[in-house]
Amino acid sequence: MAFLNINATLPEKGRDLRLDLFRGVANWAIFLDHIPDNVVNWVTTRNYGFSDAADLFVFISGYTASFVYARMMLDRGFLVGATRLTKRVWQLYVAHIILFVIYIASISYLALRFGDSEMINEFNVAGLVDNATETLRQGLFLRFKPLNLDVLPLYIVLMGLFPPVLWFMLRKPDLTMGLSILLWLTARHFGWNLTAYPAGQWYFNPYCWQVLFVFGAWCAMGGARRSGAVINSPITLWLCLGYLLFALVMTMAGRFPAFGGMFPEWLFSAFNPNDKTNLAPYRFIHFVVIVILVIRFVPKEWPGLEWKVFDPLIVCGQQSLAVFCVGVFLSFVGHFELSMSSGSLLAQIFVSIAGIAIMTTVAYYISWSKKQDKPLKPPPPKPAAAAAKAA
Repeated sequence: MAFLNINATLPEKGRDLRLDLFRGVANWAIFLDHIPDNVVNWVTTRNYGFSDAADLFVFISGYTASFVYARMMLDRGFLVGATRLTKRVWQLYVAHIILFVIYIASISYLALRFGDSEMINEFNVAGLVDNATETLRQGLFLRFKPLNLDVLPLYIVLMGLFPPVLWFMLRKPDLTMGLSILLWLTARHFGWNLTAYPAGQWYFNPYCWQVLFVFGAWCAMGGARRSGAVINSPITLWLCLGYLLFALVMTMAGRFPAFGGMFPEWLFSAFNPNDKTNLAPYRFIHFVVIVILVIRFVPKEWPGLEWKVFDPLIVCGQQSLAVFCVGVFLSFVGHFELSMSSGSLLAQIFVSIAGIAIMTTVAYYISWSKKQDKPLKPPPPKPAAAAAKAA
């Protein structure tokens, strides 16, 4: 019976603006990173360490899913929580299919309109020309994915398999985290991955990337709180800062060949190229280090979260799914615009700022629209009317 006891510690009720803020950061960064030859994407974290916005997106997705649906499972039973999770998976799947259709239709149209056959190959939609029916069918099964449409299928798979993981996490959080790490390392060792269509494997290996999703759930279920002594240790702080510096140096070595040539080949090749598909251990450790520093220096009650300058990011984080889909499409539009124009510095800055402005506008509109759907609260009775009624 001890196994059935709840051993996880759920976070306090109330919105954690840190999640919205960093999810907004991830959405903006994913948009910028998907535009090649864009000087503005040098502001994103992928240029200064091993992990990037994708790691942050998956981690926050696991964190959010756990504390939302864990409370529902405890209050209303496993079946209700599992069905609500399934409903969310369906919403993600529908969003992906809509984005998928619009994306490939736009690429195909522009490639034909401007006679750019290379665009078909660059965005991995050549299969539509050779075998459109089978390619679309494989897209419905998440096996065919055009360029930059890899994150949502990963999210769908992780959320779809999450109900039993969450049930187990509520009872044995540390054991669940341990098993997740074991699966990740085993998949890396044996080369486990899902096959893609028409060839190859998933860019984000679900067997490996699940560890970030489960890590987010583990942190939400009290893992971060139980690790407070380690997180706040001075030794941990210096180790984290040292590792961030090392990651910065190795990443810069990969960006600039002349600088990379200053290091021994065995050291350089151990971190370059960065193994993103199978989530290299140095990449996962780098993200854990960032999480530790955020927990230590950005508490939930940090006053800076109320600063107006962060409002656009927070709103984009609160409307994450829509903003993500819009951002992926806009990154294609931005890429096409730069490739068809001079691609000048001014054009790169304009495309980047315009895309973020559109994403933010969409987020504010959806936020406003949702408020309009809620019934208006009746105004409080006037003092005079209340007194007359009492008399």
